[in-house]
Amino acid sequence: MSITKKKSWNPPKIGRAQISSLEKLSEASGVSGNEDAVRKIVIDEIKAYADEYEIDALGNVLVTKRGSKKNLPRVMLAAHMDEVGFMLVHDEGEGLFRFDIVGGIDRRQIISKPVWVGKKRIPGVIAGKPIHLTTPKERSNVISVDTMRIDLGPGNSKKGKSGDWATFATKFMRQGQTLRGKALDDRVGVASLIELLKNAPPNIHLLAAFTVQEEVGLRGAKVAGYAINPDMAIVLECTPALDMPTWDGSENTLYRTKLNQGPAIYIADRATLPDPRLVRLLQETAEAYDIPYQLRQPGVVGGTDAGAIHLQRSGIPSISISVPARYLHTPASLIRLADWRNTLALVHTALSHITPNTLKGERQ
Repeated sequence: MSITKKKSWNPPKIGRAQISSLEKLSEASGVSGNEDAVRKIVIDEIKAYADEYEIDALGNVLVTKRGSKKNLPRVMLAAHMDEVGFMLVHDEGEGLFRFDIVGGIDRRQIISKPVWVGKKRIPGVIAGKPIHLTTPKERSNVISVDTMRIDLGPGNSKKGKSGDWATFATKFMRQGQTLRGKALDDRVGVASLIELLKNAPPNIHLLAAFTVQEEVGLRGAKVAGYAINPDMAIVLECTPALDMPTWDGSENTLYRTKLNQGPAIYIADRATLPDPRLVRLLQETAEAYDIPYQLRQPGVVGGTDAGAIHLQRSGIPSISISVPARYLHTPASLIRLADWRNTLALVHTALSHITPNTLKGERQ
């Protein structure tokens, strides 16, 4: 594979409109299994640009944007709409509710955090003992979720009910070249996929999947990958940047990804060994167009929708590419605008170089 830079290169831009779209997506409540608010934003954004779209039985939004000819490569792009959060499971009266965690959340991060509960986004707070009332033993251990409650207050006691979902109540904001918000994993991928649909290159049939229930087992992607049955798939994600200084001043060699180093191309994760032909496509495109990029450090934890997609049918060549972010699965995560811009530029440009020969030959 050899990528030659095109004389005319005009990838999608990220400006006020795109940041505003990400803000709406970030602040929407969309815990796994309850993605409706996010789904409505997605459909409103893409319906004028899609040749067709549907909502499947699980809640995925599947969009077709056909290229300029017949028999073009069928390329699936996927980004998940859901986020980690909570579910109310028992009403104890006076606005206090037991709850369960949905998805991977560190319970050390959640005590005293404000939340929005239910479709009406009732304000609440995750309640637990203040430090004054804890024993030395309790202070030395991680607080159990069983001892916490979501507190809506007596005035809202009848507005919440068992089965309601709850999300962190974090307002999106821009801080210079940094964007802060909840659920940037993976609303930044959703926002990117929206822009790619609006600016789809004509040399492919673009098959977009806005998936559900990624945070609880890649469930939507499994259904979407089977239904779409593409020639190849690229998953747009947001991945941890563990690039903070170490406490003892030693070199941080387990950084996974770093902010300001560009999009993170996956070469291995817990669930997927990406197709090496797609790794080369992204790397060679980045190098030809002088787009900064990094290779995501492999690890035994973490996976993306590619883990489910690549196992469908007789196998689907797949890869993931991520915007690096700090503090994922907490009330507030951070990304850099430059990393988002370069991720969008790299994916769009790589798509424009896909031909029927991209996957020709053996996987090597």
